[in-house]
Amino acid sequence: MNETPRADTAGTNGTPGASSFHLLPGAPDSPVLLHVPHSSRAVPADVRAGILLGDDALERELDHITDAHTAEIAAAATAAAGTAPWRFVNRLSRLVVDPERFPDEREEMAAAGMGAVYTRTTHRAALRPAGFDPAPLIDRYFAPYAAGMAGAVADRLAATGRAVVIDVHSYPSAPLPYELHGDGPRPPVCLGTDAFHTPPALLDAAREALGGFGGVGTDSPFAGTYVPLAYYGREPRVHALMVEMRRDLYMREPGGAAGPGAAALGAALAELVDAVSRTA
Repeated sequence: MNETPRADTAGTNGTPGASSFHLLPGAPDSPVLLHVPHSSRAVPADVRAGILLGDDALERELDHITDAHTAEIAAAATAAAGTAPWRFVNRLSRLVVDPERFPDEREEMAAAGMGAVYTRTTHRAALRPAGFDPAPLIDRYFAPYAAGMAGAVADRLAATGRAVVIDVHSYPSAPLPYELHGDGPRPPVCLGTDAFHTPPALLDAAREALGGFGGVGTDSPFAGTYVPLAYYGREPRVHALMVEMRRDLYMREPGGAAGPGAAALGAALAELVDAVSRTA
């Protein structure tokens, strides 16, 4: 986990339109889906052409906006878990599209220019030109990603009768200007919840598994968790929790190498996966 990948401006595997995500199988009887949406720095060349930042400025923006090393932490958790979870990993940077945003007026981050397609940077500078049309990116990347996640959840429901989405994120130790709620507590681990999809037992298991890093908070500075819209507020068998790890626990900020804390977080996440897998 010591490598810091740079922006990929050649396209996904060099092929525009290639799949923007990986679905990595786990144990057939696992209900758990580790969702890793913000770990990549890859920006396809045609998308890069629509971004106003110069190359150095883009690298700095990626340092700030990327949840660095979270894919590796999720992989370590998978390897350590007694029952391997499934993983759904975004292969592209959230500067292409952010699959966790609402694609419509429900998204509060649109007020900061950071809806499903960002038009502003973490420091509120222009990222894309005025009047930019997000529809092609939504059609090409957001919609297939959403359909893929919905399908992955459907598969877990069919196989096990339930699905547990654990959303794997990180966040900076100091607030960035784009944050709408950056003045709240910034605990070592923040758990994002949903009133419908986060049962108390899931929250308790996460507090137990992730409690060894100096404190666990809830819904500050980031709240909520990802549930595919097809199930959101409708399917009680879909449970979800966001795990936000403060970056100074495991890496050099911003955008630097991972340290020993990454392995410890991976082991703790494996404990959560196993606790959830044992729960009927």
